[in-house]
Amino acid sequence: MFYYIIICLAWIIFHIPFRIRTVGRENLITDRGFVLCPNHLSALDPVFVVLSRFWGKPMWVMAKEELFRNPIFAWFFRNVGVFPVERGKGDKGLLNDAIASVQSGRGMLIFPEGTRSKTGELQKLKSGAFVVAEAAHADIIPCRIIYKGGKMHLFGTVTVVYGKPISIESLGLGGEHAASKLREAKALLIERYEQLLAENLRYV
Repeated sequence: MFYYIIICLAWIIFHIPFRIRTVGRENLITDRGFVLCPNHLSALDPVFVVLSRFWGKPMWVMAKEELFRNPIFAWFFRNVGVFPVERGKGDKGLLNDAIASVQSGRGMLIFPEGTRSKTGELQKLKSGAFVVAEAAHADIIPCRIIYKGGKMHLFGTVTVVYGKPISIESLGLGGEHAASKLREAKALLIERYEQLLAENLRYV
């Protein structure tokens, strides 16, 4: 209940200083869990993605561990589905919890770039989103965040574009030649990012 109350309040609050536009929300309707993979430009990206999706099962959001150092922030984040990941260190228990959550039908928000892009250009993708999706047998949904004028600013417009799901089976991850298959999967996601931008240039 706390999650839904916060979502409703945040929707009202953030629509005052920002115009949030959503394209392709129908692509989020799946019959199983999914890993949502947006590009990363601003610290507010997770907020805009969650608000553009708005309703549905609570979605887990992977965030950097530094955000949880303040006890008040940590309590709040945990109660709205945000969980910490320490960069450079694997947490098998946390990863297993995340996978079980996605297997149960929930969505998970992971930024494959790992950190924000300072130039707006896509950065090299990390493997975490693909590992979770493969282990949970979940679809990967590409998501392109577009800020009018290239950067997030007050009273600006942000467009969140959801692409068609990529079935994890089609990627054929794991098994023989796993490294090369993972590289191909990352290249495909980059290609989808570029496609979503090209199809929505009117919002740039």
